[in-house]
Amino acid sequence: MERRFFNVILLGFGFMFVFTAFQTMGNIEKTILDSITQDDPSFTGDGYTSLAIIYATLAVCNWMAPSVITITGPRGAMWIGGFTYLFFIVSFLFPRTWLLYVASVLIGAGAAAIWTGQGNYLTLNSDADTISRNSGIFWAMLQCSLFFGNLFVFIKFQGKTHIDLETRNIVFGVLTAVCALGIVFLLLLRPIRRAPALDDVKTDVVNHDNDGPLEAFKGALKLFCTRDMIFLSCTFIYTGVELSFFSGVYSPSIGFTLSMGENAKQLVGLSGVFIGMGEVLGGALFGILGSKTTRWGRDPIVIMGYIIHVTSFFLIFINLPNVAPFGDTNEISFINPSPYLAMFCSFLLGFGDACFNTQIYSILGGNYSDNSTSAFALFKFTQSLAAAACFFYSSRALLSVQLGVLAALASLGTAAFCRVEWAARARARAAALEVVADKPASDMRLADNALHYD
Repeated sequence: MERRFFNVILLGFGFMFVFTAFQTMGNIEKTILDSITQDDPSFTGDGYTSLAIIYATLAVCNWMAPSVITITGPRGAMWIGGFTYLFFIVSFLFPRTWLLYVASVLIGAGAAAIWTGQGNYLTLNSDADTISRNSGIFWAMLQCSLFFGNLFVFIKFQGKTHIDLETRNIVFGVLTAVCALGIVFLLLLRPIRRAPALDDVKTDVVNHDNDGPLEAFKGALKLFCTRDMIFLSCTFIYTGVELSFFSGVYSPSIGFTLSMGENAKQLVGLSGVFIGMGEVLGGALFGILGSKTTRWGRDPIVIMGYIIHVTSFFLIFINLPNVAPFGDTNEISFINPSPYLAMFCSFLLGFGDACFNTQIYSILGGNYSDNSTSAFALFKFTQSLAAAACFFYSSRALLSVQLGVLAALASLGTAAFCRVEWAARARARAAALEVVADKPASDMRLADNALHYD
């Protein structure tokens, strides 16, 4: 197997196991903490607050991540981040309110390091021809975490209306072991440096990934103020809000809807499984079609994700009661709550999310290959800030309000992404036309092929 592609596979396995632990925990955290509070009234930790702290800390620390990576390198940053995830999972074995929030702050800081390091490392192991394929494959492997972790939870929560201490400790113990296995894969990652592309050599493009800590911070600020990054920030904001919705709000809302039947709590894990199935299918599909999407453009996939998500929002609106995010309820919405429709919506949420995120990874790795560390840090900063805001209002806003916000942001984010993609395509065509004008007649066919490809 080609060395760089092997690195991508190792990276995928590392993140798959680490996030099997974390994404499963995020999906069940609200449900688990409610059960802990029932057993121990002195424990007052709240799942939504914990997740809000995680993403708020992640947003702030993303500004420092490029500077940290100039010191540690992408692999070192991912190792540091991985151990903070392990500490967060272990903290649930010793339920203390203060420990929950301290661990939330630490994992937020670690997440900034691990995700910025991941984006940089993925870019270093890709080029213009492989970035879409590698992004899709990595995303599919990452989202297998939703499938395996939540399938385990589905089995363990079967027939339970209250998650008892023994069940909780078994789940936490298994997730701790899985997270540790993921860190082992991250430790096996091999060092690599980006070979400058031919276009970089010809045009004297500067690789900002090798800047010092202060220069990296200044570069991130400068990049954040560019027109394309401002437009892309609209898309990042949407992915942050929808991430917080499907990872921390939607599945617990299904479990709180008692009209789903006596196994309503069990459906929390099953919902995560269907979200994971949608994510994996989307990532695998776009990984296989990576060369095609490079030629056709990324915008059709993002538009497809937009249509899928808006459809799922409408179906959720008619299926779940308005007060479902707040706790157990016997209320119904416009129809009697259907577990089958709820699982279908979970799948749509996952597939639509894959549409957006695979193409964001592709456009950042392709358009900002010389400054990938700052580009991915800004992506995670904007996404995490939006996710934190969503978790803060999730415990207060009715489901219909949350869905309305999602639909509006989806429209804005999709339009902004298409604007950047179309502008990049226009620049590529203009560059190809310049090649045609400068080439002698014997080379015209080669230039014409380049124009057709772009």
